Amino acid sequence: MTLQAKLDAFKADFEAGKPPYNVPPSVIETMHRATAELIESGAATCALKAGDKAPAFTLNDPGGQPVSSADLLAKGPLVVSFYRGVWCPYCNMELQALQAALPAFKKLGASLVAISPQTAVNSRKSVRQNELDFPILSDTHNDVAAAFGLRFELPDYLVDLYKGLKNDLPAFNGDPSWTLPMPGRFVIAQDGTILYAEVNPDYTRRPEPEGMLPALRRAATVSA
Repeated sequence: MTLQAKLDAFKADFEAGKPPYNVPPSVIETMHRATAELIESGAATCALKAGDKAPAFTLNDPGGQPVSSADLLAKGPLVVSFYRGVWCPYCNMELQALQAALPAFKKLGASLVAISPQTAVNSRKSVRQNELDFPILSDTHNDVAAAFGLRFELPDYLVDLYKGLKNDLPAFNGDPSWTLPMPGRFVIAQDGTILYAEVNPDYTRRPEPEGMLPALRRAATVSA
């Protein structure tokens, strides 16, 4: 089953209010409204695209050790995935799909990192829960996400909904701002050029990891 098929199946059960979710229709309507408004805002058009230069970054892994994009790119091309947090089931399914594709990335000499605004404790939970063999990095305040054009602020009505659902983003992220990254995935060549970029303001839609392989093959050819 493809990643998107898994996401669609989960979404259908979740929005139907099937156990264990039991989500009222009003919650679904509010989530749909927020997604539609983010799409209509055109925020995704501000994200970095193929051909742009990727900003350099250094972020801590769950053990507090700094991980530098420059160091990773010195070894080969880099896959970067931005996700919302361990509390997001769509993100967890995407992380699992990336883990399954990791051997194919490594075969082409590429490294993989995933970036979220969550604290180290929650990043460790992401690694453990999804059985990951690649670094999860903490992007406090979503500053790196902003550099890639992905950061957005949640509208007040969505903040109220999250609070009502006990989804306390300031606690998850160690940051008082109610901001998140739009899910985004990038392939970066060793010279810092973005070869592949996929950003979607609809967090229930995620590209297949295999879609990055042609860009990684080009990167491998260039660096060979």
